[in-house]
Parts: sequence; structure tokens; C-alpha cells
Amino acid sequence: MTSTAETIPVAPARRARTRRRMDVGLLKYLLLALFVVIVLLPLYILVVTSFKGVGEIDPSRAWSLPHIWTIDGWRQAWNGQYALLPYLKNSFKLVIPATVLSCLLGSLNGFVLSKWRFPGADFVFTFFLFGMFIPYQAIMIPLTQLFGDVNFPEGIPRLIFAHVIYGIPITTLIFRNYYVAIPEELVEASKVDGASFFGIYRHILLPLSVPGFVVVLIWQFTSAWNDFLFGSLLARQANWPITVAVNNLAGSFQVAWNVQMAGALIAAIPTLLIYVLLGRFFMRGLLAGSLKG
Repeated sequence: MTSTAETIPVAPARRARTRRRMDVGLLKYLLLALFVVIVLLPLYILVVTSFKGVGEIDPSRAWSLPHIWTIDGWRQAWNGQYALLPYLKNSFKLVIPATVLSCLLGSLNGFVLSKWRFPGADFVFTFFLFGMFIPYQAIMIPLTQLFGDVNFPEGIPRLIFAHVIYGIPITTLIFRNYYVAIPEELVEASKVDGASFFGIYRHILLPLSVPGFVVVLIWQFTSAWNDFLFGSLLARQANWPITVAVNNLAGSFQVAWNVQMAGALIAAIPTLLIYVLLGRFFMRGLLAGSLKG
């Protein structure tokens, strides 16, 4: 028996929806590409200008590629007339201990405020959070006077102390919220077994804190490295971090834009490397609950 049923055509509405989804997807990619171009434009000008010679650094020609590529600007910025190398060393001397100390103190504070509860713990935690909202400018004069009154060592030690103190609130917040997600049974079982405060921290929480430490290390490293105000007011020229030194690359009569751009890139490379090498761990740490409450 021959079937007389006709083939059902594809619904025009379905084709229209498919085409509309494709158009929306294409529009999203075009917008993303536009945003990427906008974000990378300053980086393009930095890189291009840093490889130009003195005769091509006119700001009106900032978009053009150099006719002759040269590393004179990089050479002068690194170890030549302007010599940023000593200030780069100062930044590492400052950032590494400041980051490690503030992370360790924040981790201990987070442990106490999340797992070792005591009367008034919530008030203390709120008091810690207030520190994140105090601007640097509000404490610069009292801090400078305090350093002078107690004869605190000048230079890098003052910068380390300032960044450790200012880093404690945010590190405490991150670790406290990270440790809240760790089961209480682990801590209680350790207490039953006779573990001390530091024993619980060392053997239970510390091995589980790697994602949280990655988030906090990246955050604190970037914050301390990019600081300008503390470095310019709490240290003399010999102890300046690189951010302050780059600001002083400008000449009195003529700005060497190629040297300034090369210096800015030198100052930015460490933080860029941190995000490139540890960026995926940073995202894992965030998703693991380090910023969840």
C-alpha cells in the first residue's frame, strides 16, 4: 500500500530561531573582539614607543610603528642613564616579605575567627574589615610620626610594615571565608586527639589552604607592587620602589617617552608574569570558596 503522506517541511520558525542565535553569537564575538582591542591599545602604544629612537618619540606619532627598531630606551631604563635596576631590587625586597607576612597573619586570623570561636569574634571580624576602608592618605601623617617616635628603621622596613598592616584586613577576610567551608568535624576530631592550636593549623588547615594562599599571594603581591603613595612618602630615594622611580623618569625640559614606556613595561612585567603563571590557580581559588561567605 503506497503512503500518501507528504514529507513535513522544516518549520520556518525553527530556521529563523537558529539564524537569530547565530547572529547573536556573532555579535557577542564582535563585541568581545572590540573590547579586547580597546584594552590592548595602551599596551600597543607602550610597546611600540619603547622601541623607538629619540627622533621618533613625538606623541603625535604614537600610533605609528618605528622606522628603526632600537632597544636604546630599554637599555637606558634598565641600567643606563636612568638605571631602574636598583629600584626593581627594592621592590622585590619590599614585596616578597610583605606579601608572605600578611598572608601568614591573615591565615592565622582567619583560622581563629572561623574555627576557634570566642566571645566577641564577630565584633573583632567586623573591626578587621574596617581597615579595608581606611584610605592611605588618612594615616600617612600619624604613621610617619609613629615611626619617628619609636625609632623604627627607615627605608624598606617601614614599607614592609605598612603593607603588612594594610594587607591584614583583606587577607583575614579571604581566609576566614575560605576556612568556613572546611568541615568542623576535622577540627573537632583533632581537638579530641589532643592537637594544639598550632597543631590543628599546621596539620589540618594549612595543607587545605593552597587555593586560598594563591589568591591572597596574587592579591597582596599586586597591591604592594603597584603602590606609589607609601613608597614616595615613607622612603628616601635610595629605597624607592620601582613605581616611584618610574614616575621620576620624566626630564625637566624634555620627556624621553621611549625610556618612560620601557620603564613602565619593566615595572609591569613582574605582575603580568604572576597572573600569566598563576592566573588559573587564582580562578580555582576563587571558585573553591575563598571569597564566599
